Amino acid sequence: MDREILAAFDRLGLPVLTRADFGEQHSAKDRLLQLTERGWLRSGDTPDTFVRTEDGRLQLAAPCDVTIYSRPGCHLCEEAKAQIVPLLKVFGARLTEINIDEDPELRARYDYDVPVIFLGARKVAKHRVDLAQFRRQLRDASSDSE
Repeated sequence: MDREILAAFDRLGLPVLTRADFGEQHSAKDRLLQLTERGWLRSGDTPDTFVRTEDGRLQLAAPCDVTIYSRPGCHLCEEAKAQIVPLLKVFGARLTEINIDEDPELRARYDYDVPVIFLGARKVAKHRVDLAQFRRQLRDASSDSE
């Protein structure tokens, strides 16, 4: 049920959903509260609304989905991205780039650590990428997803 709730934001194409969007079942209400406690959802600006957090988005990531948290003008971010893109093509991995400066929570979390790279829901690198290790991680993730 957790994945269904988190995926509803993509399925409905909305950044904010109401409790009613998840049905009136008591179990849905409980799950929303539990996901909020975990940090995968947060309360919206109005009562009974919810926003999926970046941690919640990562819970839906496939094993070969790569997320890079970066910021414009960061030379280490550009270097890391240039290094990993060719490997992504080899392993059929999908890249999502997130600008931490557009989200106060992410900026507070990663301000001095960019780039931060996740493979699926697991952090695999920050600052610099060890390409041999990243290749192994991608290979392992792609074989796990088969």
